[in-house]
This record gives sequence, C-alpha cells and structure tokens, in this order.
Amino acid sequence: MSIYIHPSSKIGKNVEIGDNSYIGEDVIIGDNTKIGRNVIIEGPCKIGKNNVIFHNVVIGLEPQDFKYKGEKTYVEIGDNNIIREFVSIHKSTGEGNKTIIGNNNYIMAYAHIAHNCKIGDGVIIVNCVQLAGHVEIGDYAYVSGLVGVHQFTRIGAYSIVSGMSRINQDVLPFSMVEGNPAYLVGINLVGLRRRGFSEERIRIISQAFKFIKDPKLNLKDALNEIKKLPQNEDIKMLIEFIESSKRGVIKRVRISE
Repeated sequence: MSIYIHPSSKIGKNVEIGDNSYIGEDVIIGDNTKIGRNVIIEGPCKIGKNNVIFHNVVIGLEPQDFKYKGEKTYVEIGDNNIIREFVSIHKSTGEGNKTIIGNNNYIMAYAHIAHNCKIGDGVIIVNCVQLAGHVEIGDYAYVSGLVGVHQFTRIGAYSIVSGMSRINQDVLPFSMVEGNPAYLVGINLVGLRRRGFSEERIRIISQAFKFIKDPKLNLKDALNEIKKLPQNEDIKMLIEFIESSKRGVIKRVRISE
C-alpha cells in the first residue's frame, strides 16, 4: 500500500491521507483535512480547511462533456465539508471555469456533481443525487436521495427537494417540491424554522407562495402581487430568482389542489 502526492501539490498542516490515495498535479489541500483510502484528486484543484473526504471519492477528473477539449479548468472546494464514500466531483468545461463547492456542506455517498456546478454553503445532498452540468444549488438547500437534476437547473436557497424527484425546472427559494416531474408542495416550513426564520418572515414568504400557487394567476401576475408585499431580503431574493430564471420555475401543484 502506498500514497502518491505529485511534487507540485501543496498539502497543509495536519492533513491525513489514507492508503492507496492519489493526489495529482496542482492540488492544494488545506489544514486539518482528512482524506480516506483509495481517493483520487486531480488538479488543478483547491480544497480548503477541515474537510473530511471518505474512501473512494474521486475529485477533479475530466468532465463527462463532449464540449471539453482538454482546456485548463478547476475544482474549488471550501472549508468544513463532509464528502462521503464514492462521491464524484468533476472539473469544469470552458477555459478557466470552475466547479465550485462552498463551505459546511454534507454530500452523501454515491452523489455525482458534474462539470460547472455551483454549490453554496450549508447544503445537504443525500445519497445517489445526480447533478448534471451547470446546476446551481443555493445556501441551506436540502436535496433528498435519488434525485435527478437536469443541466442548467437551479435549486434555490432554503428549499427542499423530496426523494426520487425529477427536477427539470428551477426550484424556488424557500419551497418544497416533490414528484416526477416535480410539482410545488408549498414552503419548506420545517427547514425555515430550523434555520431560525421568525414567524413574521415565514408569514410574508407564505403570502408570496399563495400568489404563486393561485391557479387564477400566471407567474407574471403572481410576481406583480409579490412586489406589493414588504420588500425584505427574502422577498427580494424570491423576485430576483424568478426574474432571472431561464428554464422556468416549478409552479405547478397537485391536480387535487
């Protein structure tokens, strides 16, 4: 058993690397990071401090993208992340681009994070979640097991996606979605309370979602009503997310509703 570390790579203080792991060219690993056995990390790649990377994880390999032609691209991972067994994280397509994972995330076993994805902070990605290229996930979102996410789709901050859902449009911030294809259940009430949202903030968010779920209002009309609500940071985030959507947002609800 052996460990390979390329001479160009920089390993911080108190880093642990398990047997049979491979650290390739131009990899930076921050202090106090723990890396399990049989891990492969290819560069260019920067990994921050206090991360725990379990056995058989693969980071920084070439993207599964026919557009990729060998250009120099990157993976960048922040601090305090937990990355469980058999996770794969690929570098980007497009010269100088990055696949980015923020801080304090928990990525569970067998998840795949494709090229050009951007993951915020405090995100939980459960077992076997499959993110296609260019997916973005906002802070404190929760993506349950066996979820598939279409390329260029966004999952908004503080949202929750139920297990085995198929996501092919943007998931609104603060929302709960489920199904194949996914539909809008309502707001992520439990998650918002866990994150310390006041009842007043939740009340205003709930009012916004009443407009979004109203079958008599199209999204443009719902947005006009939302703009009449108190313009706190939550409502501003929601409006900006809707107005910047390129794939459309998940607005449909259960037929019984």
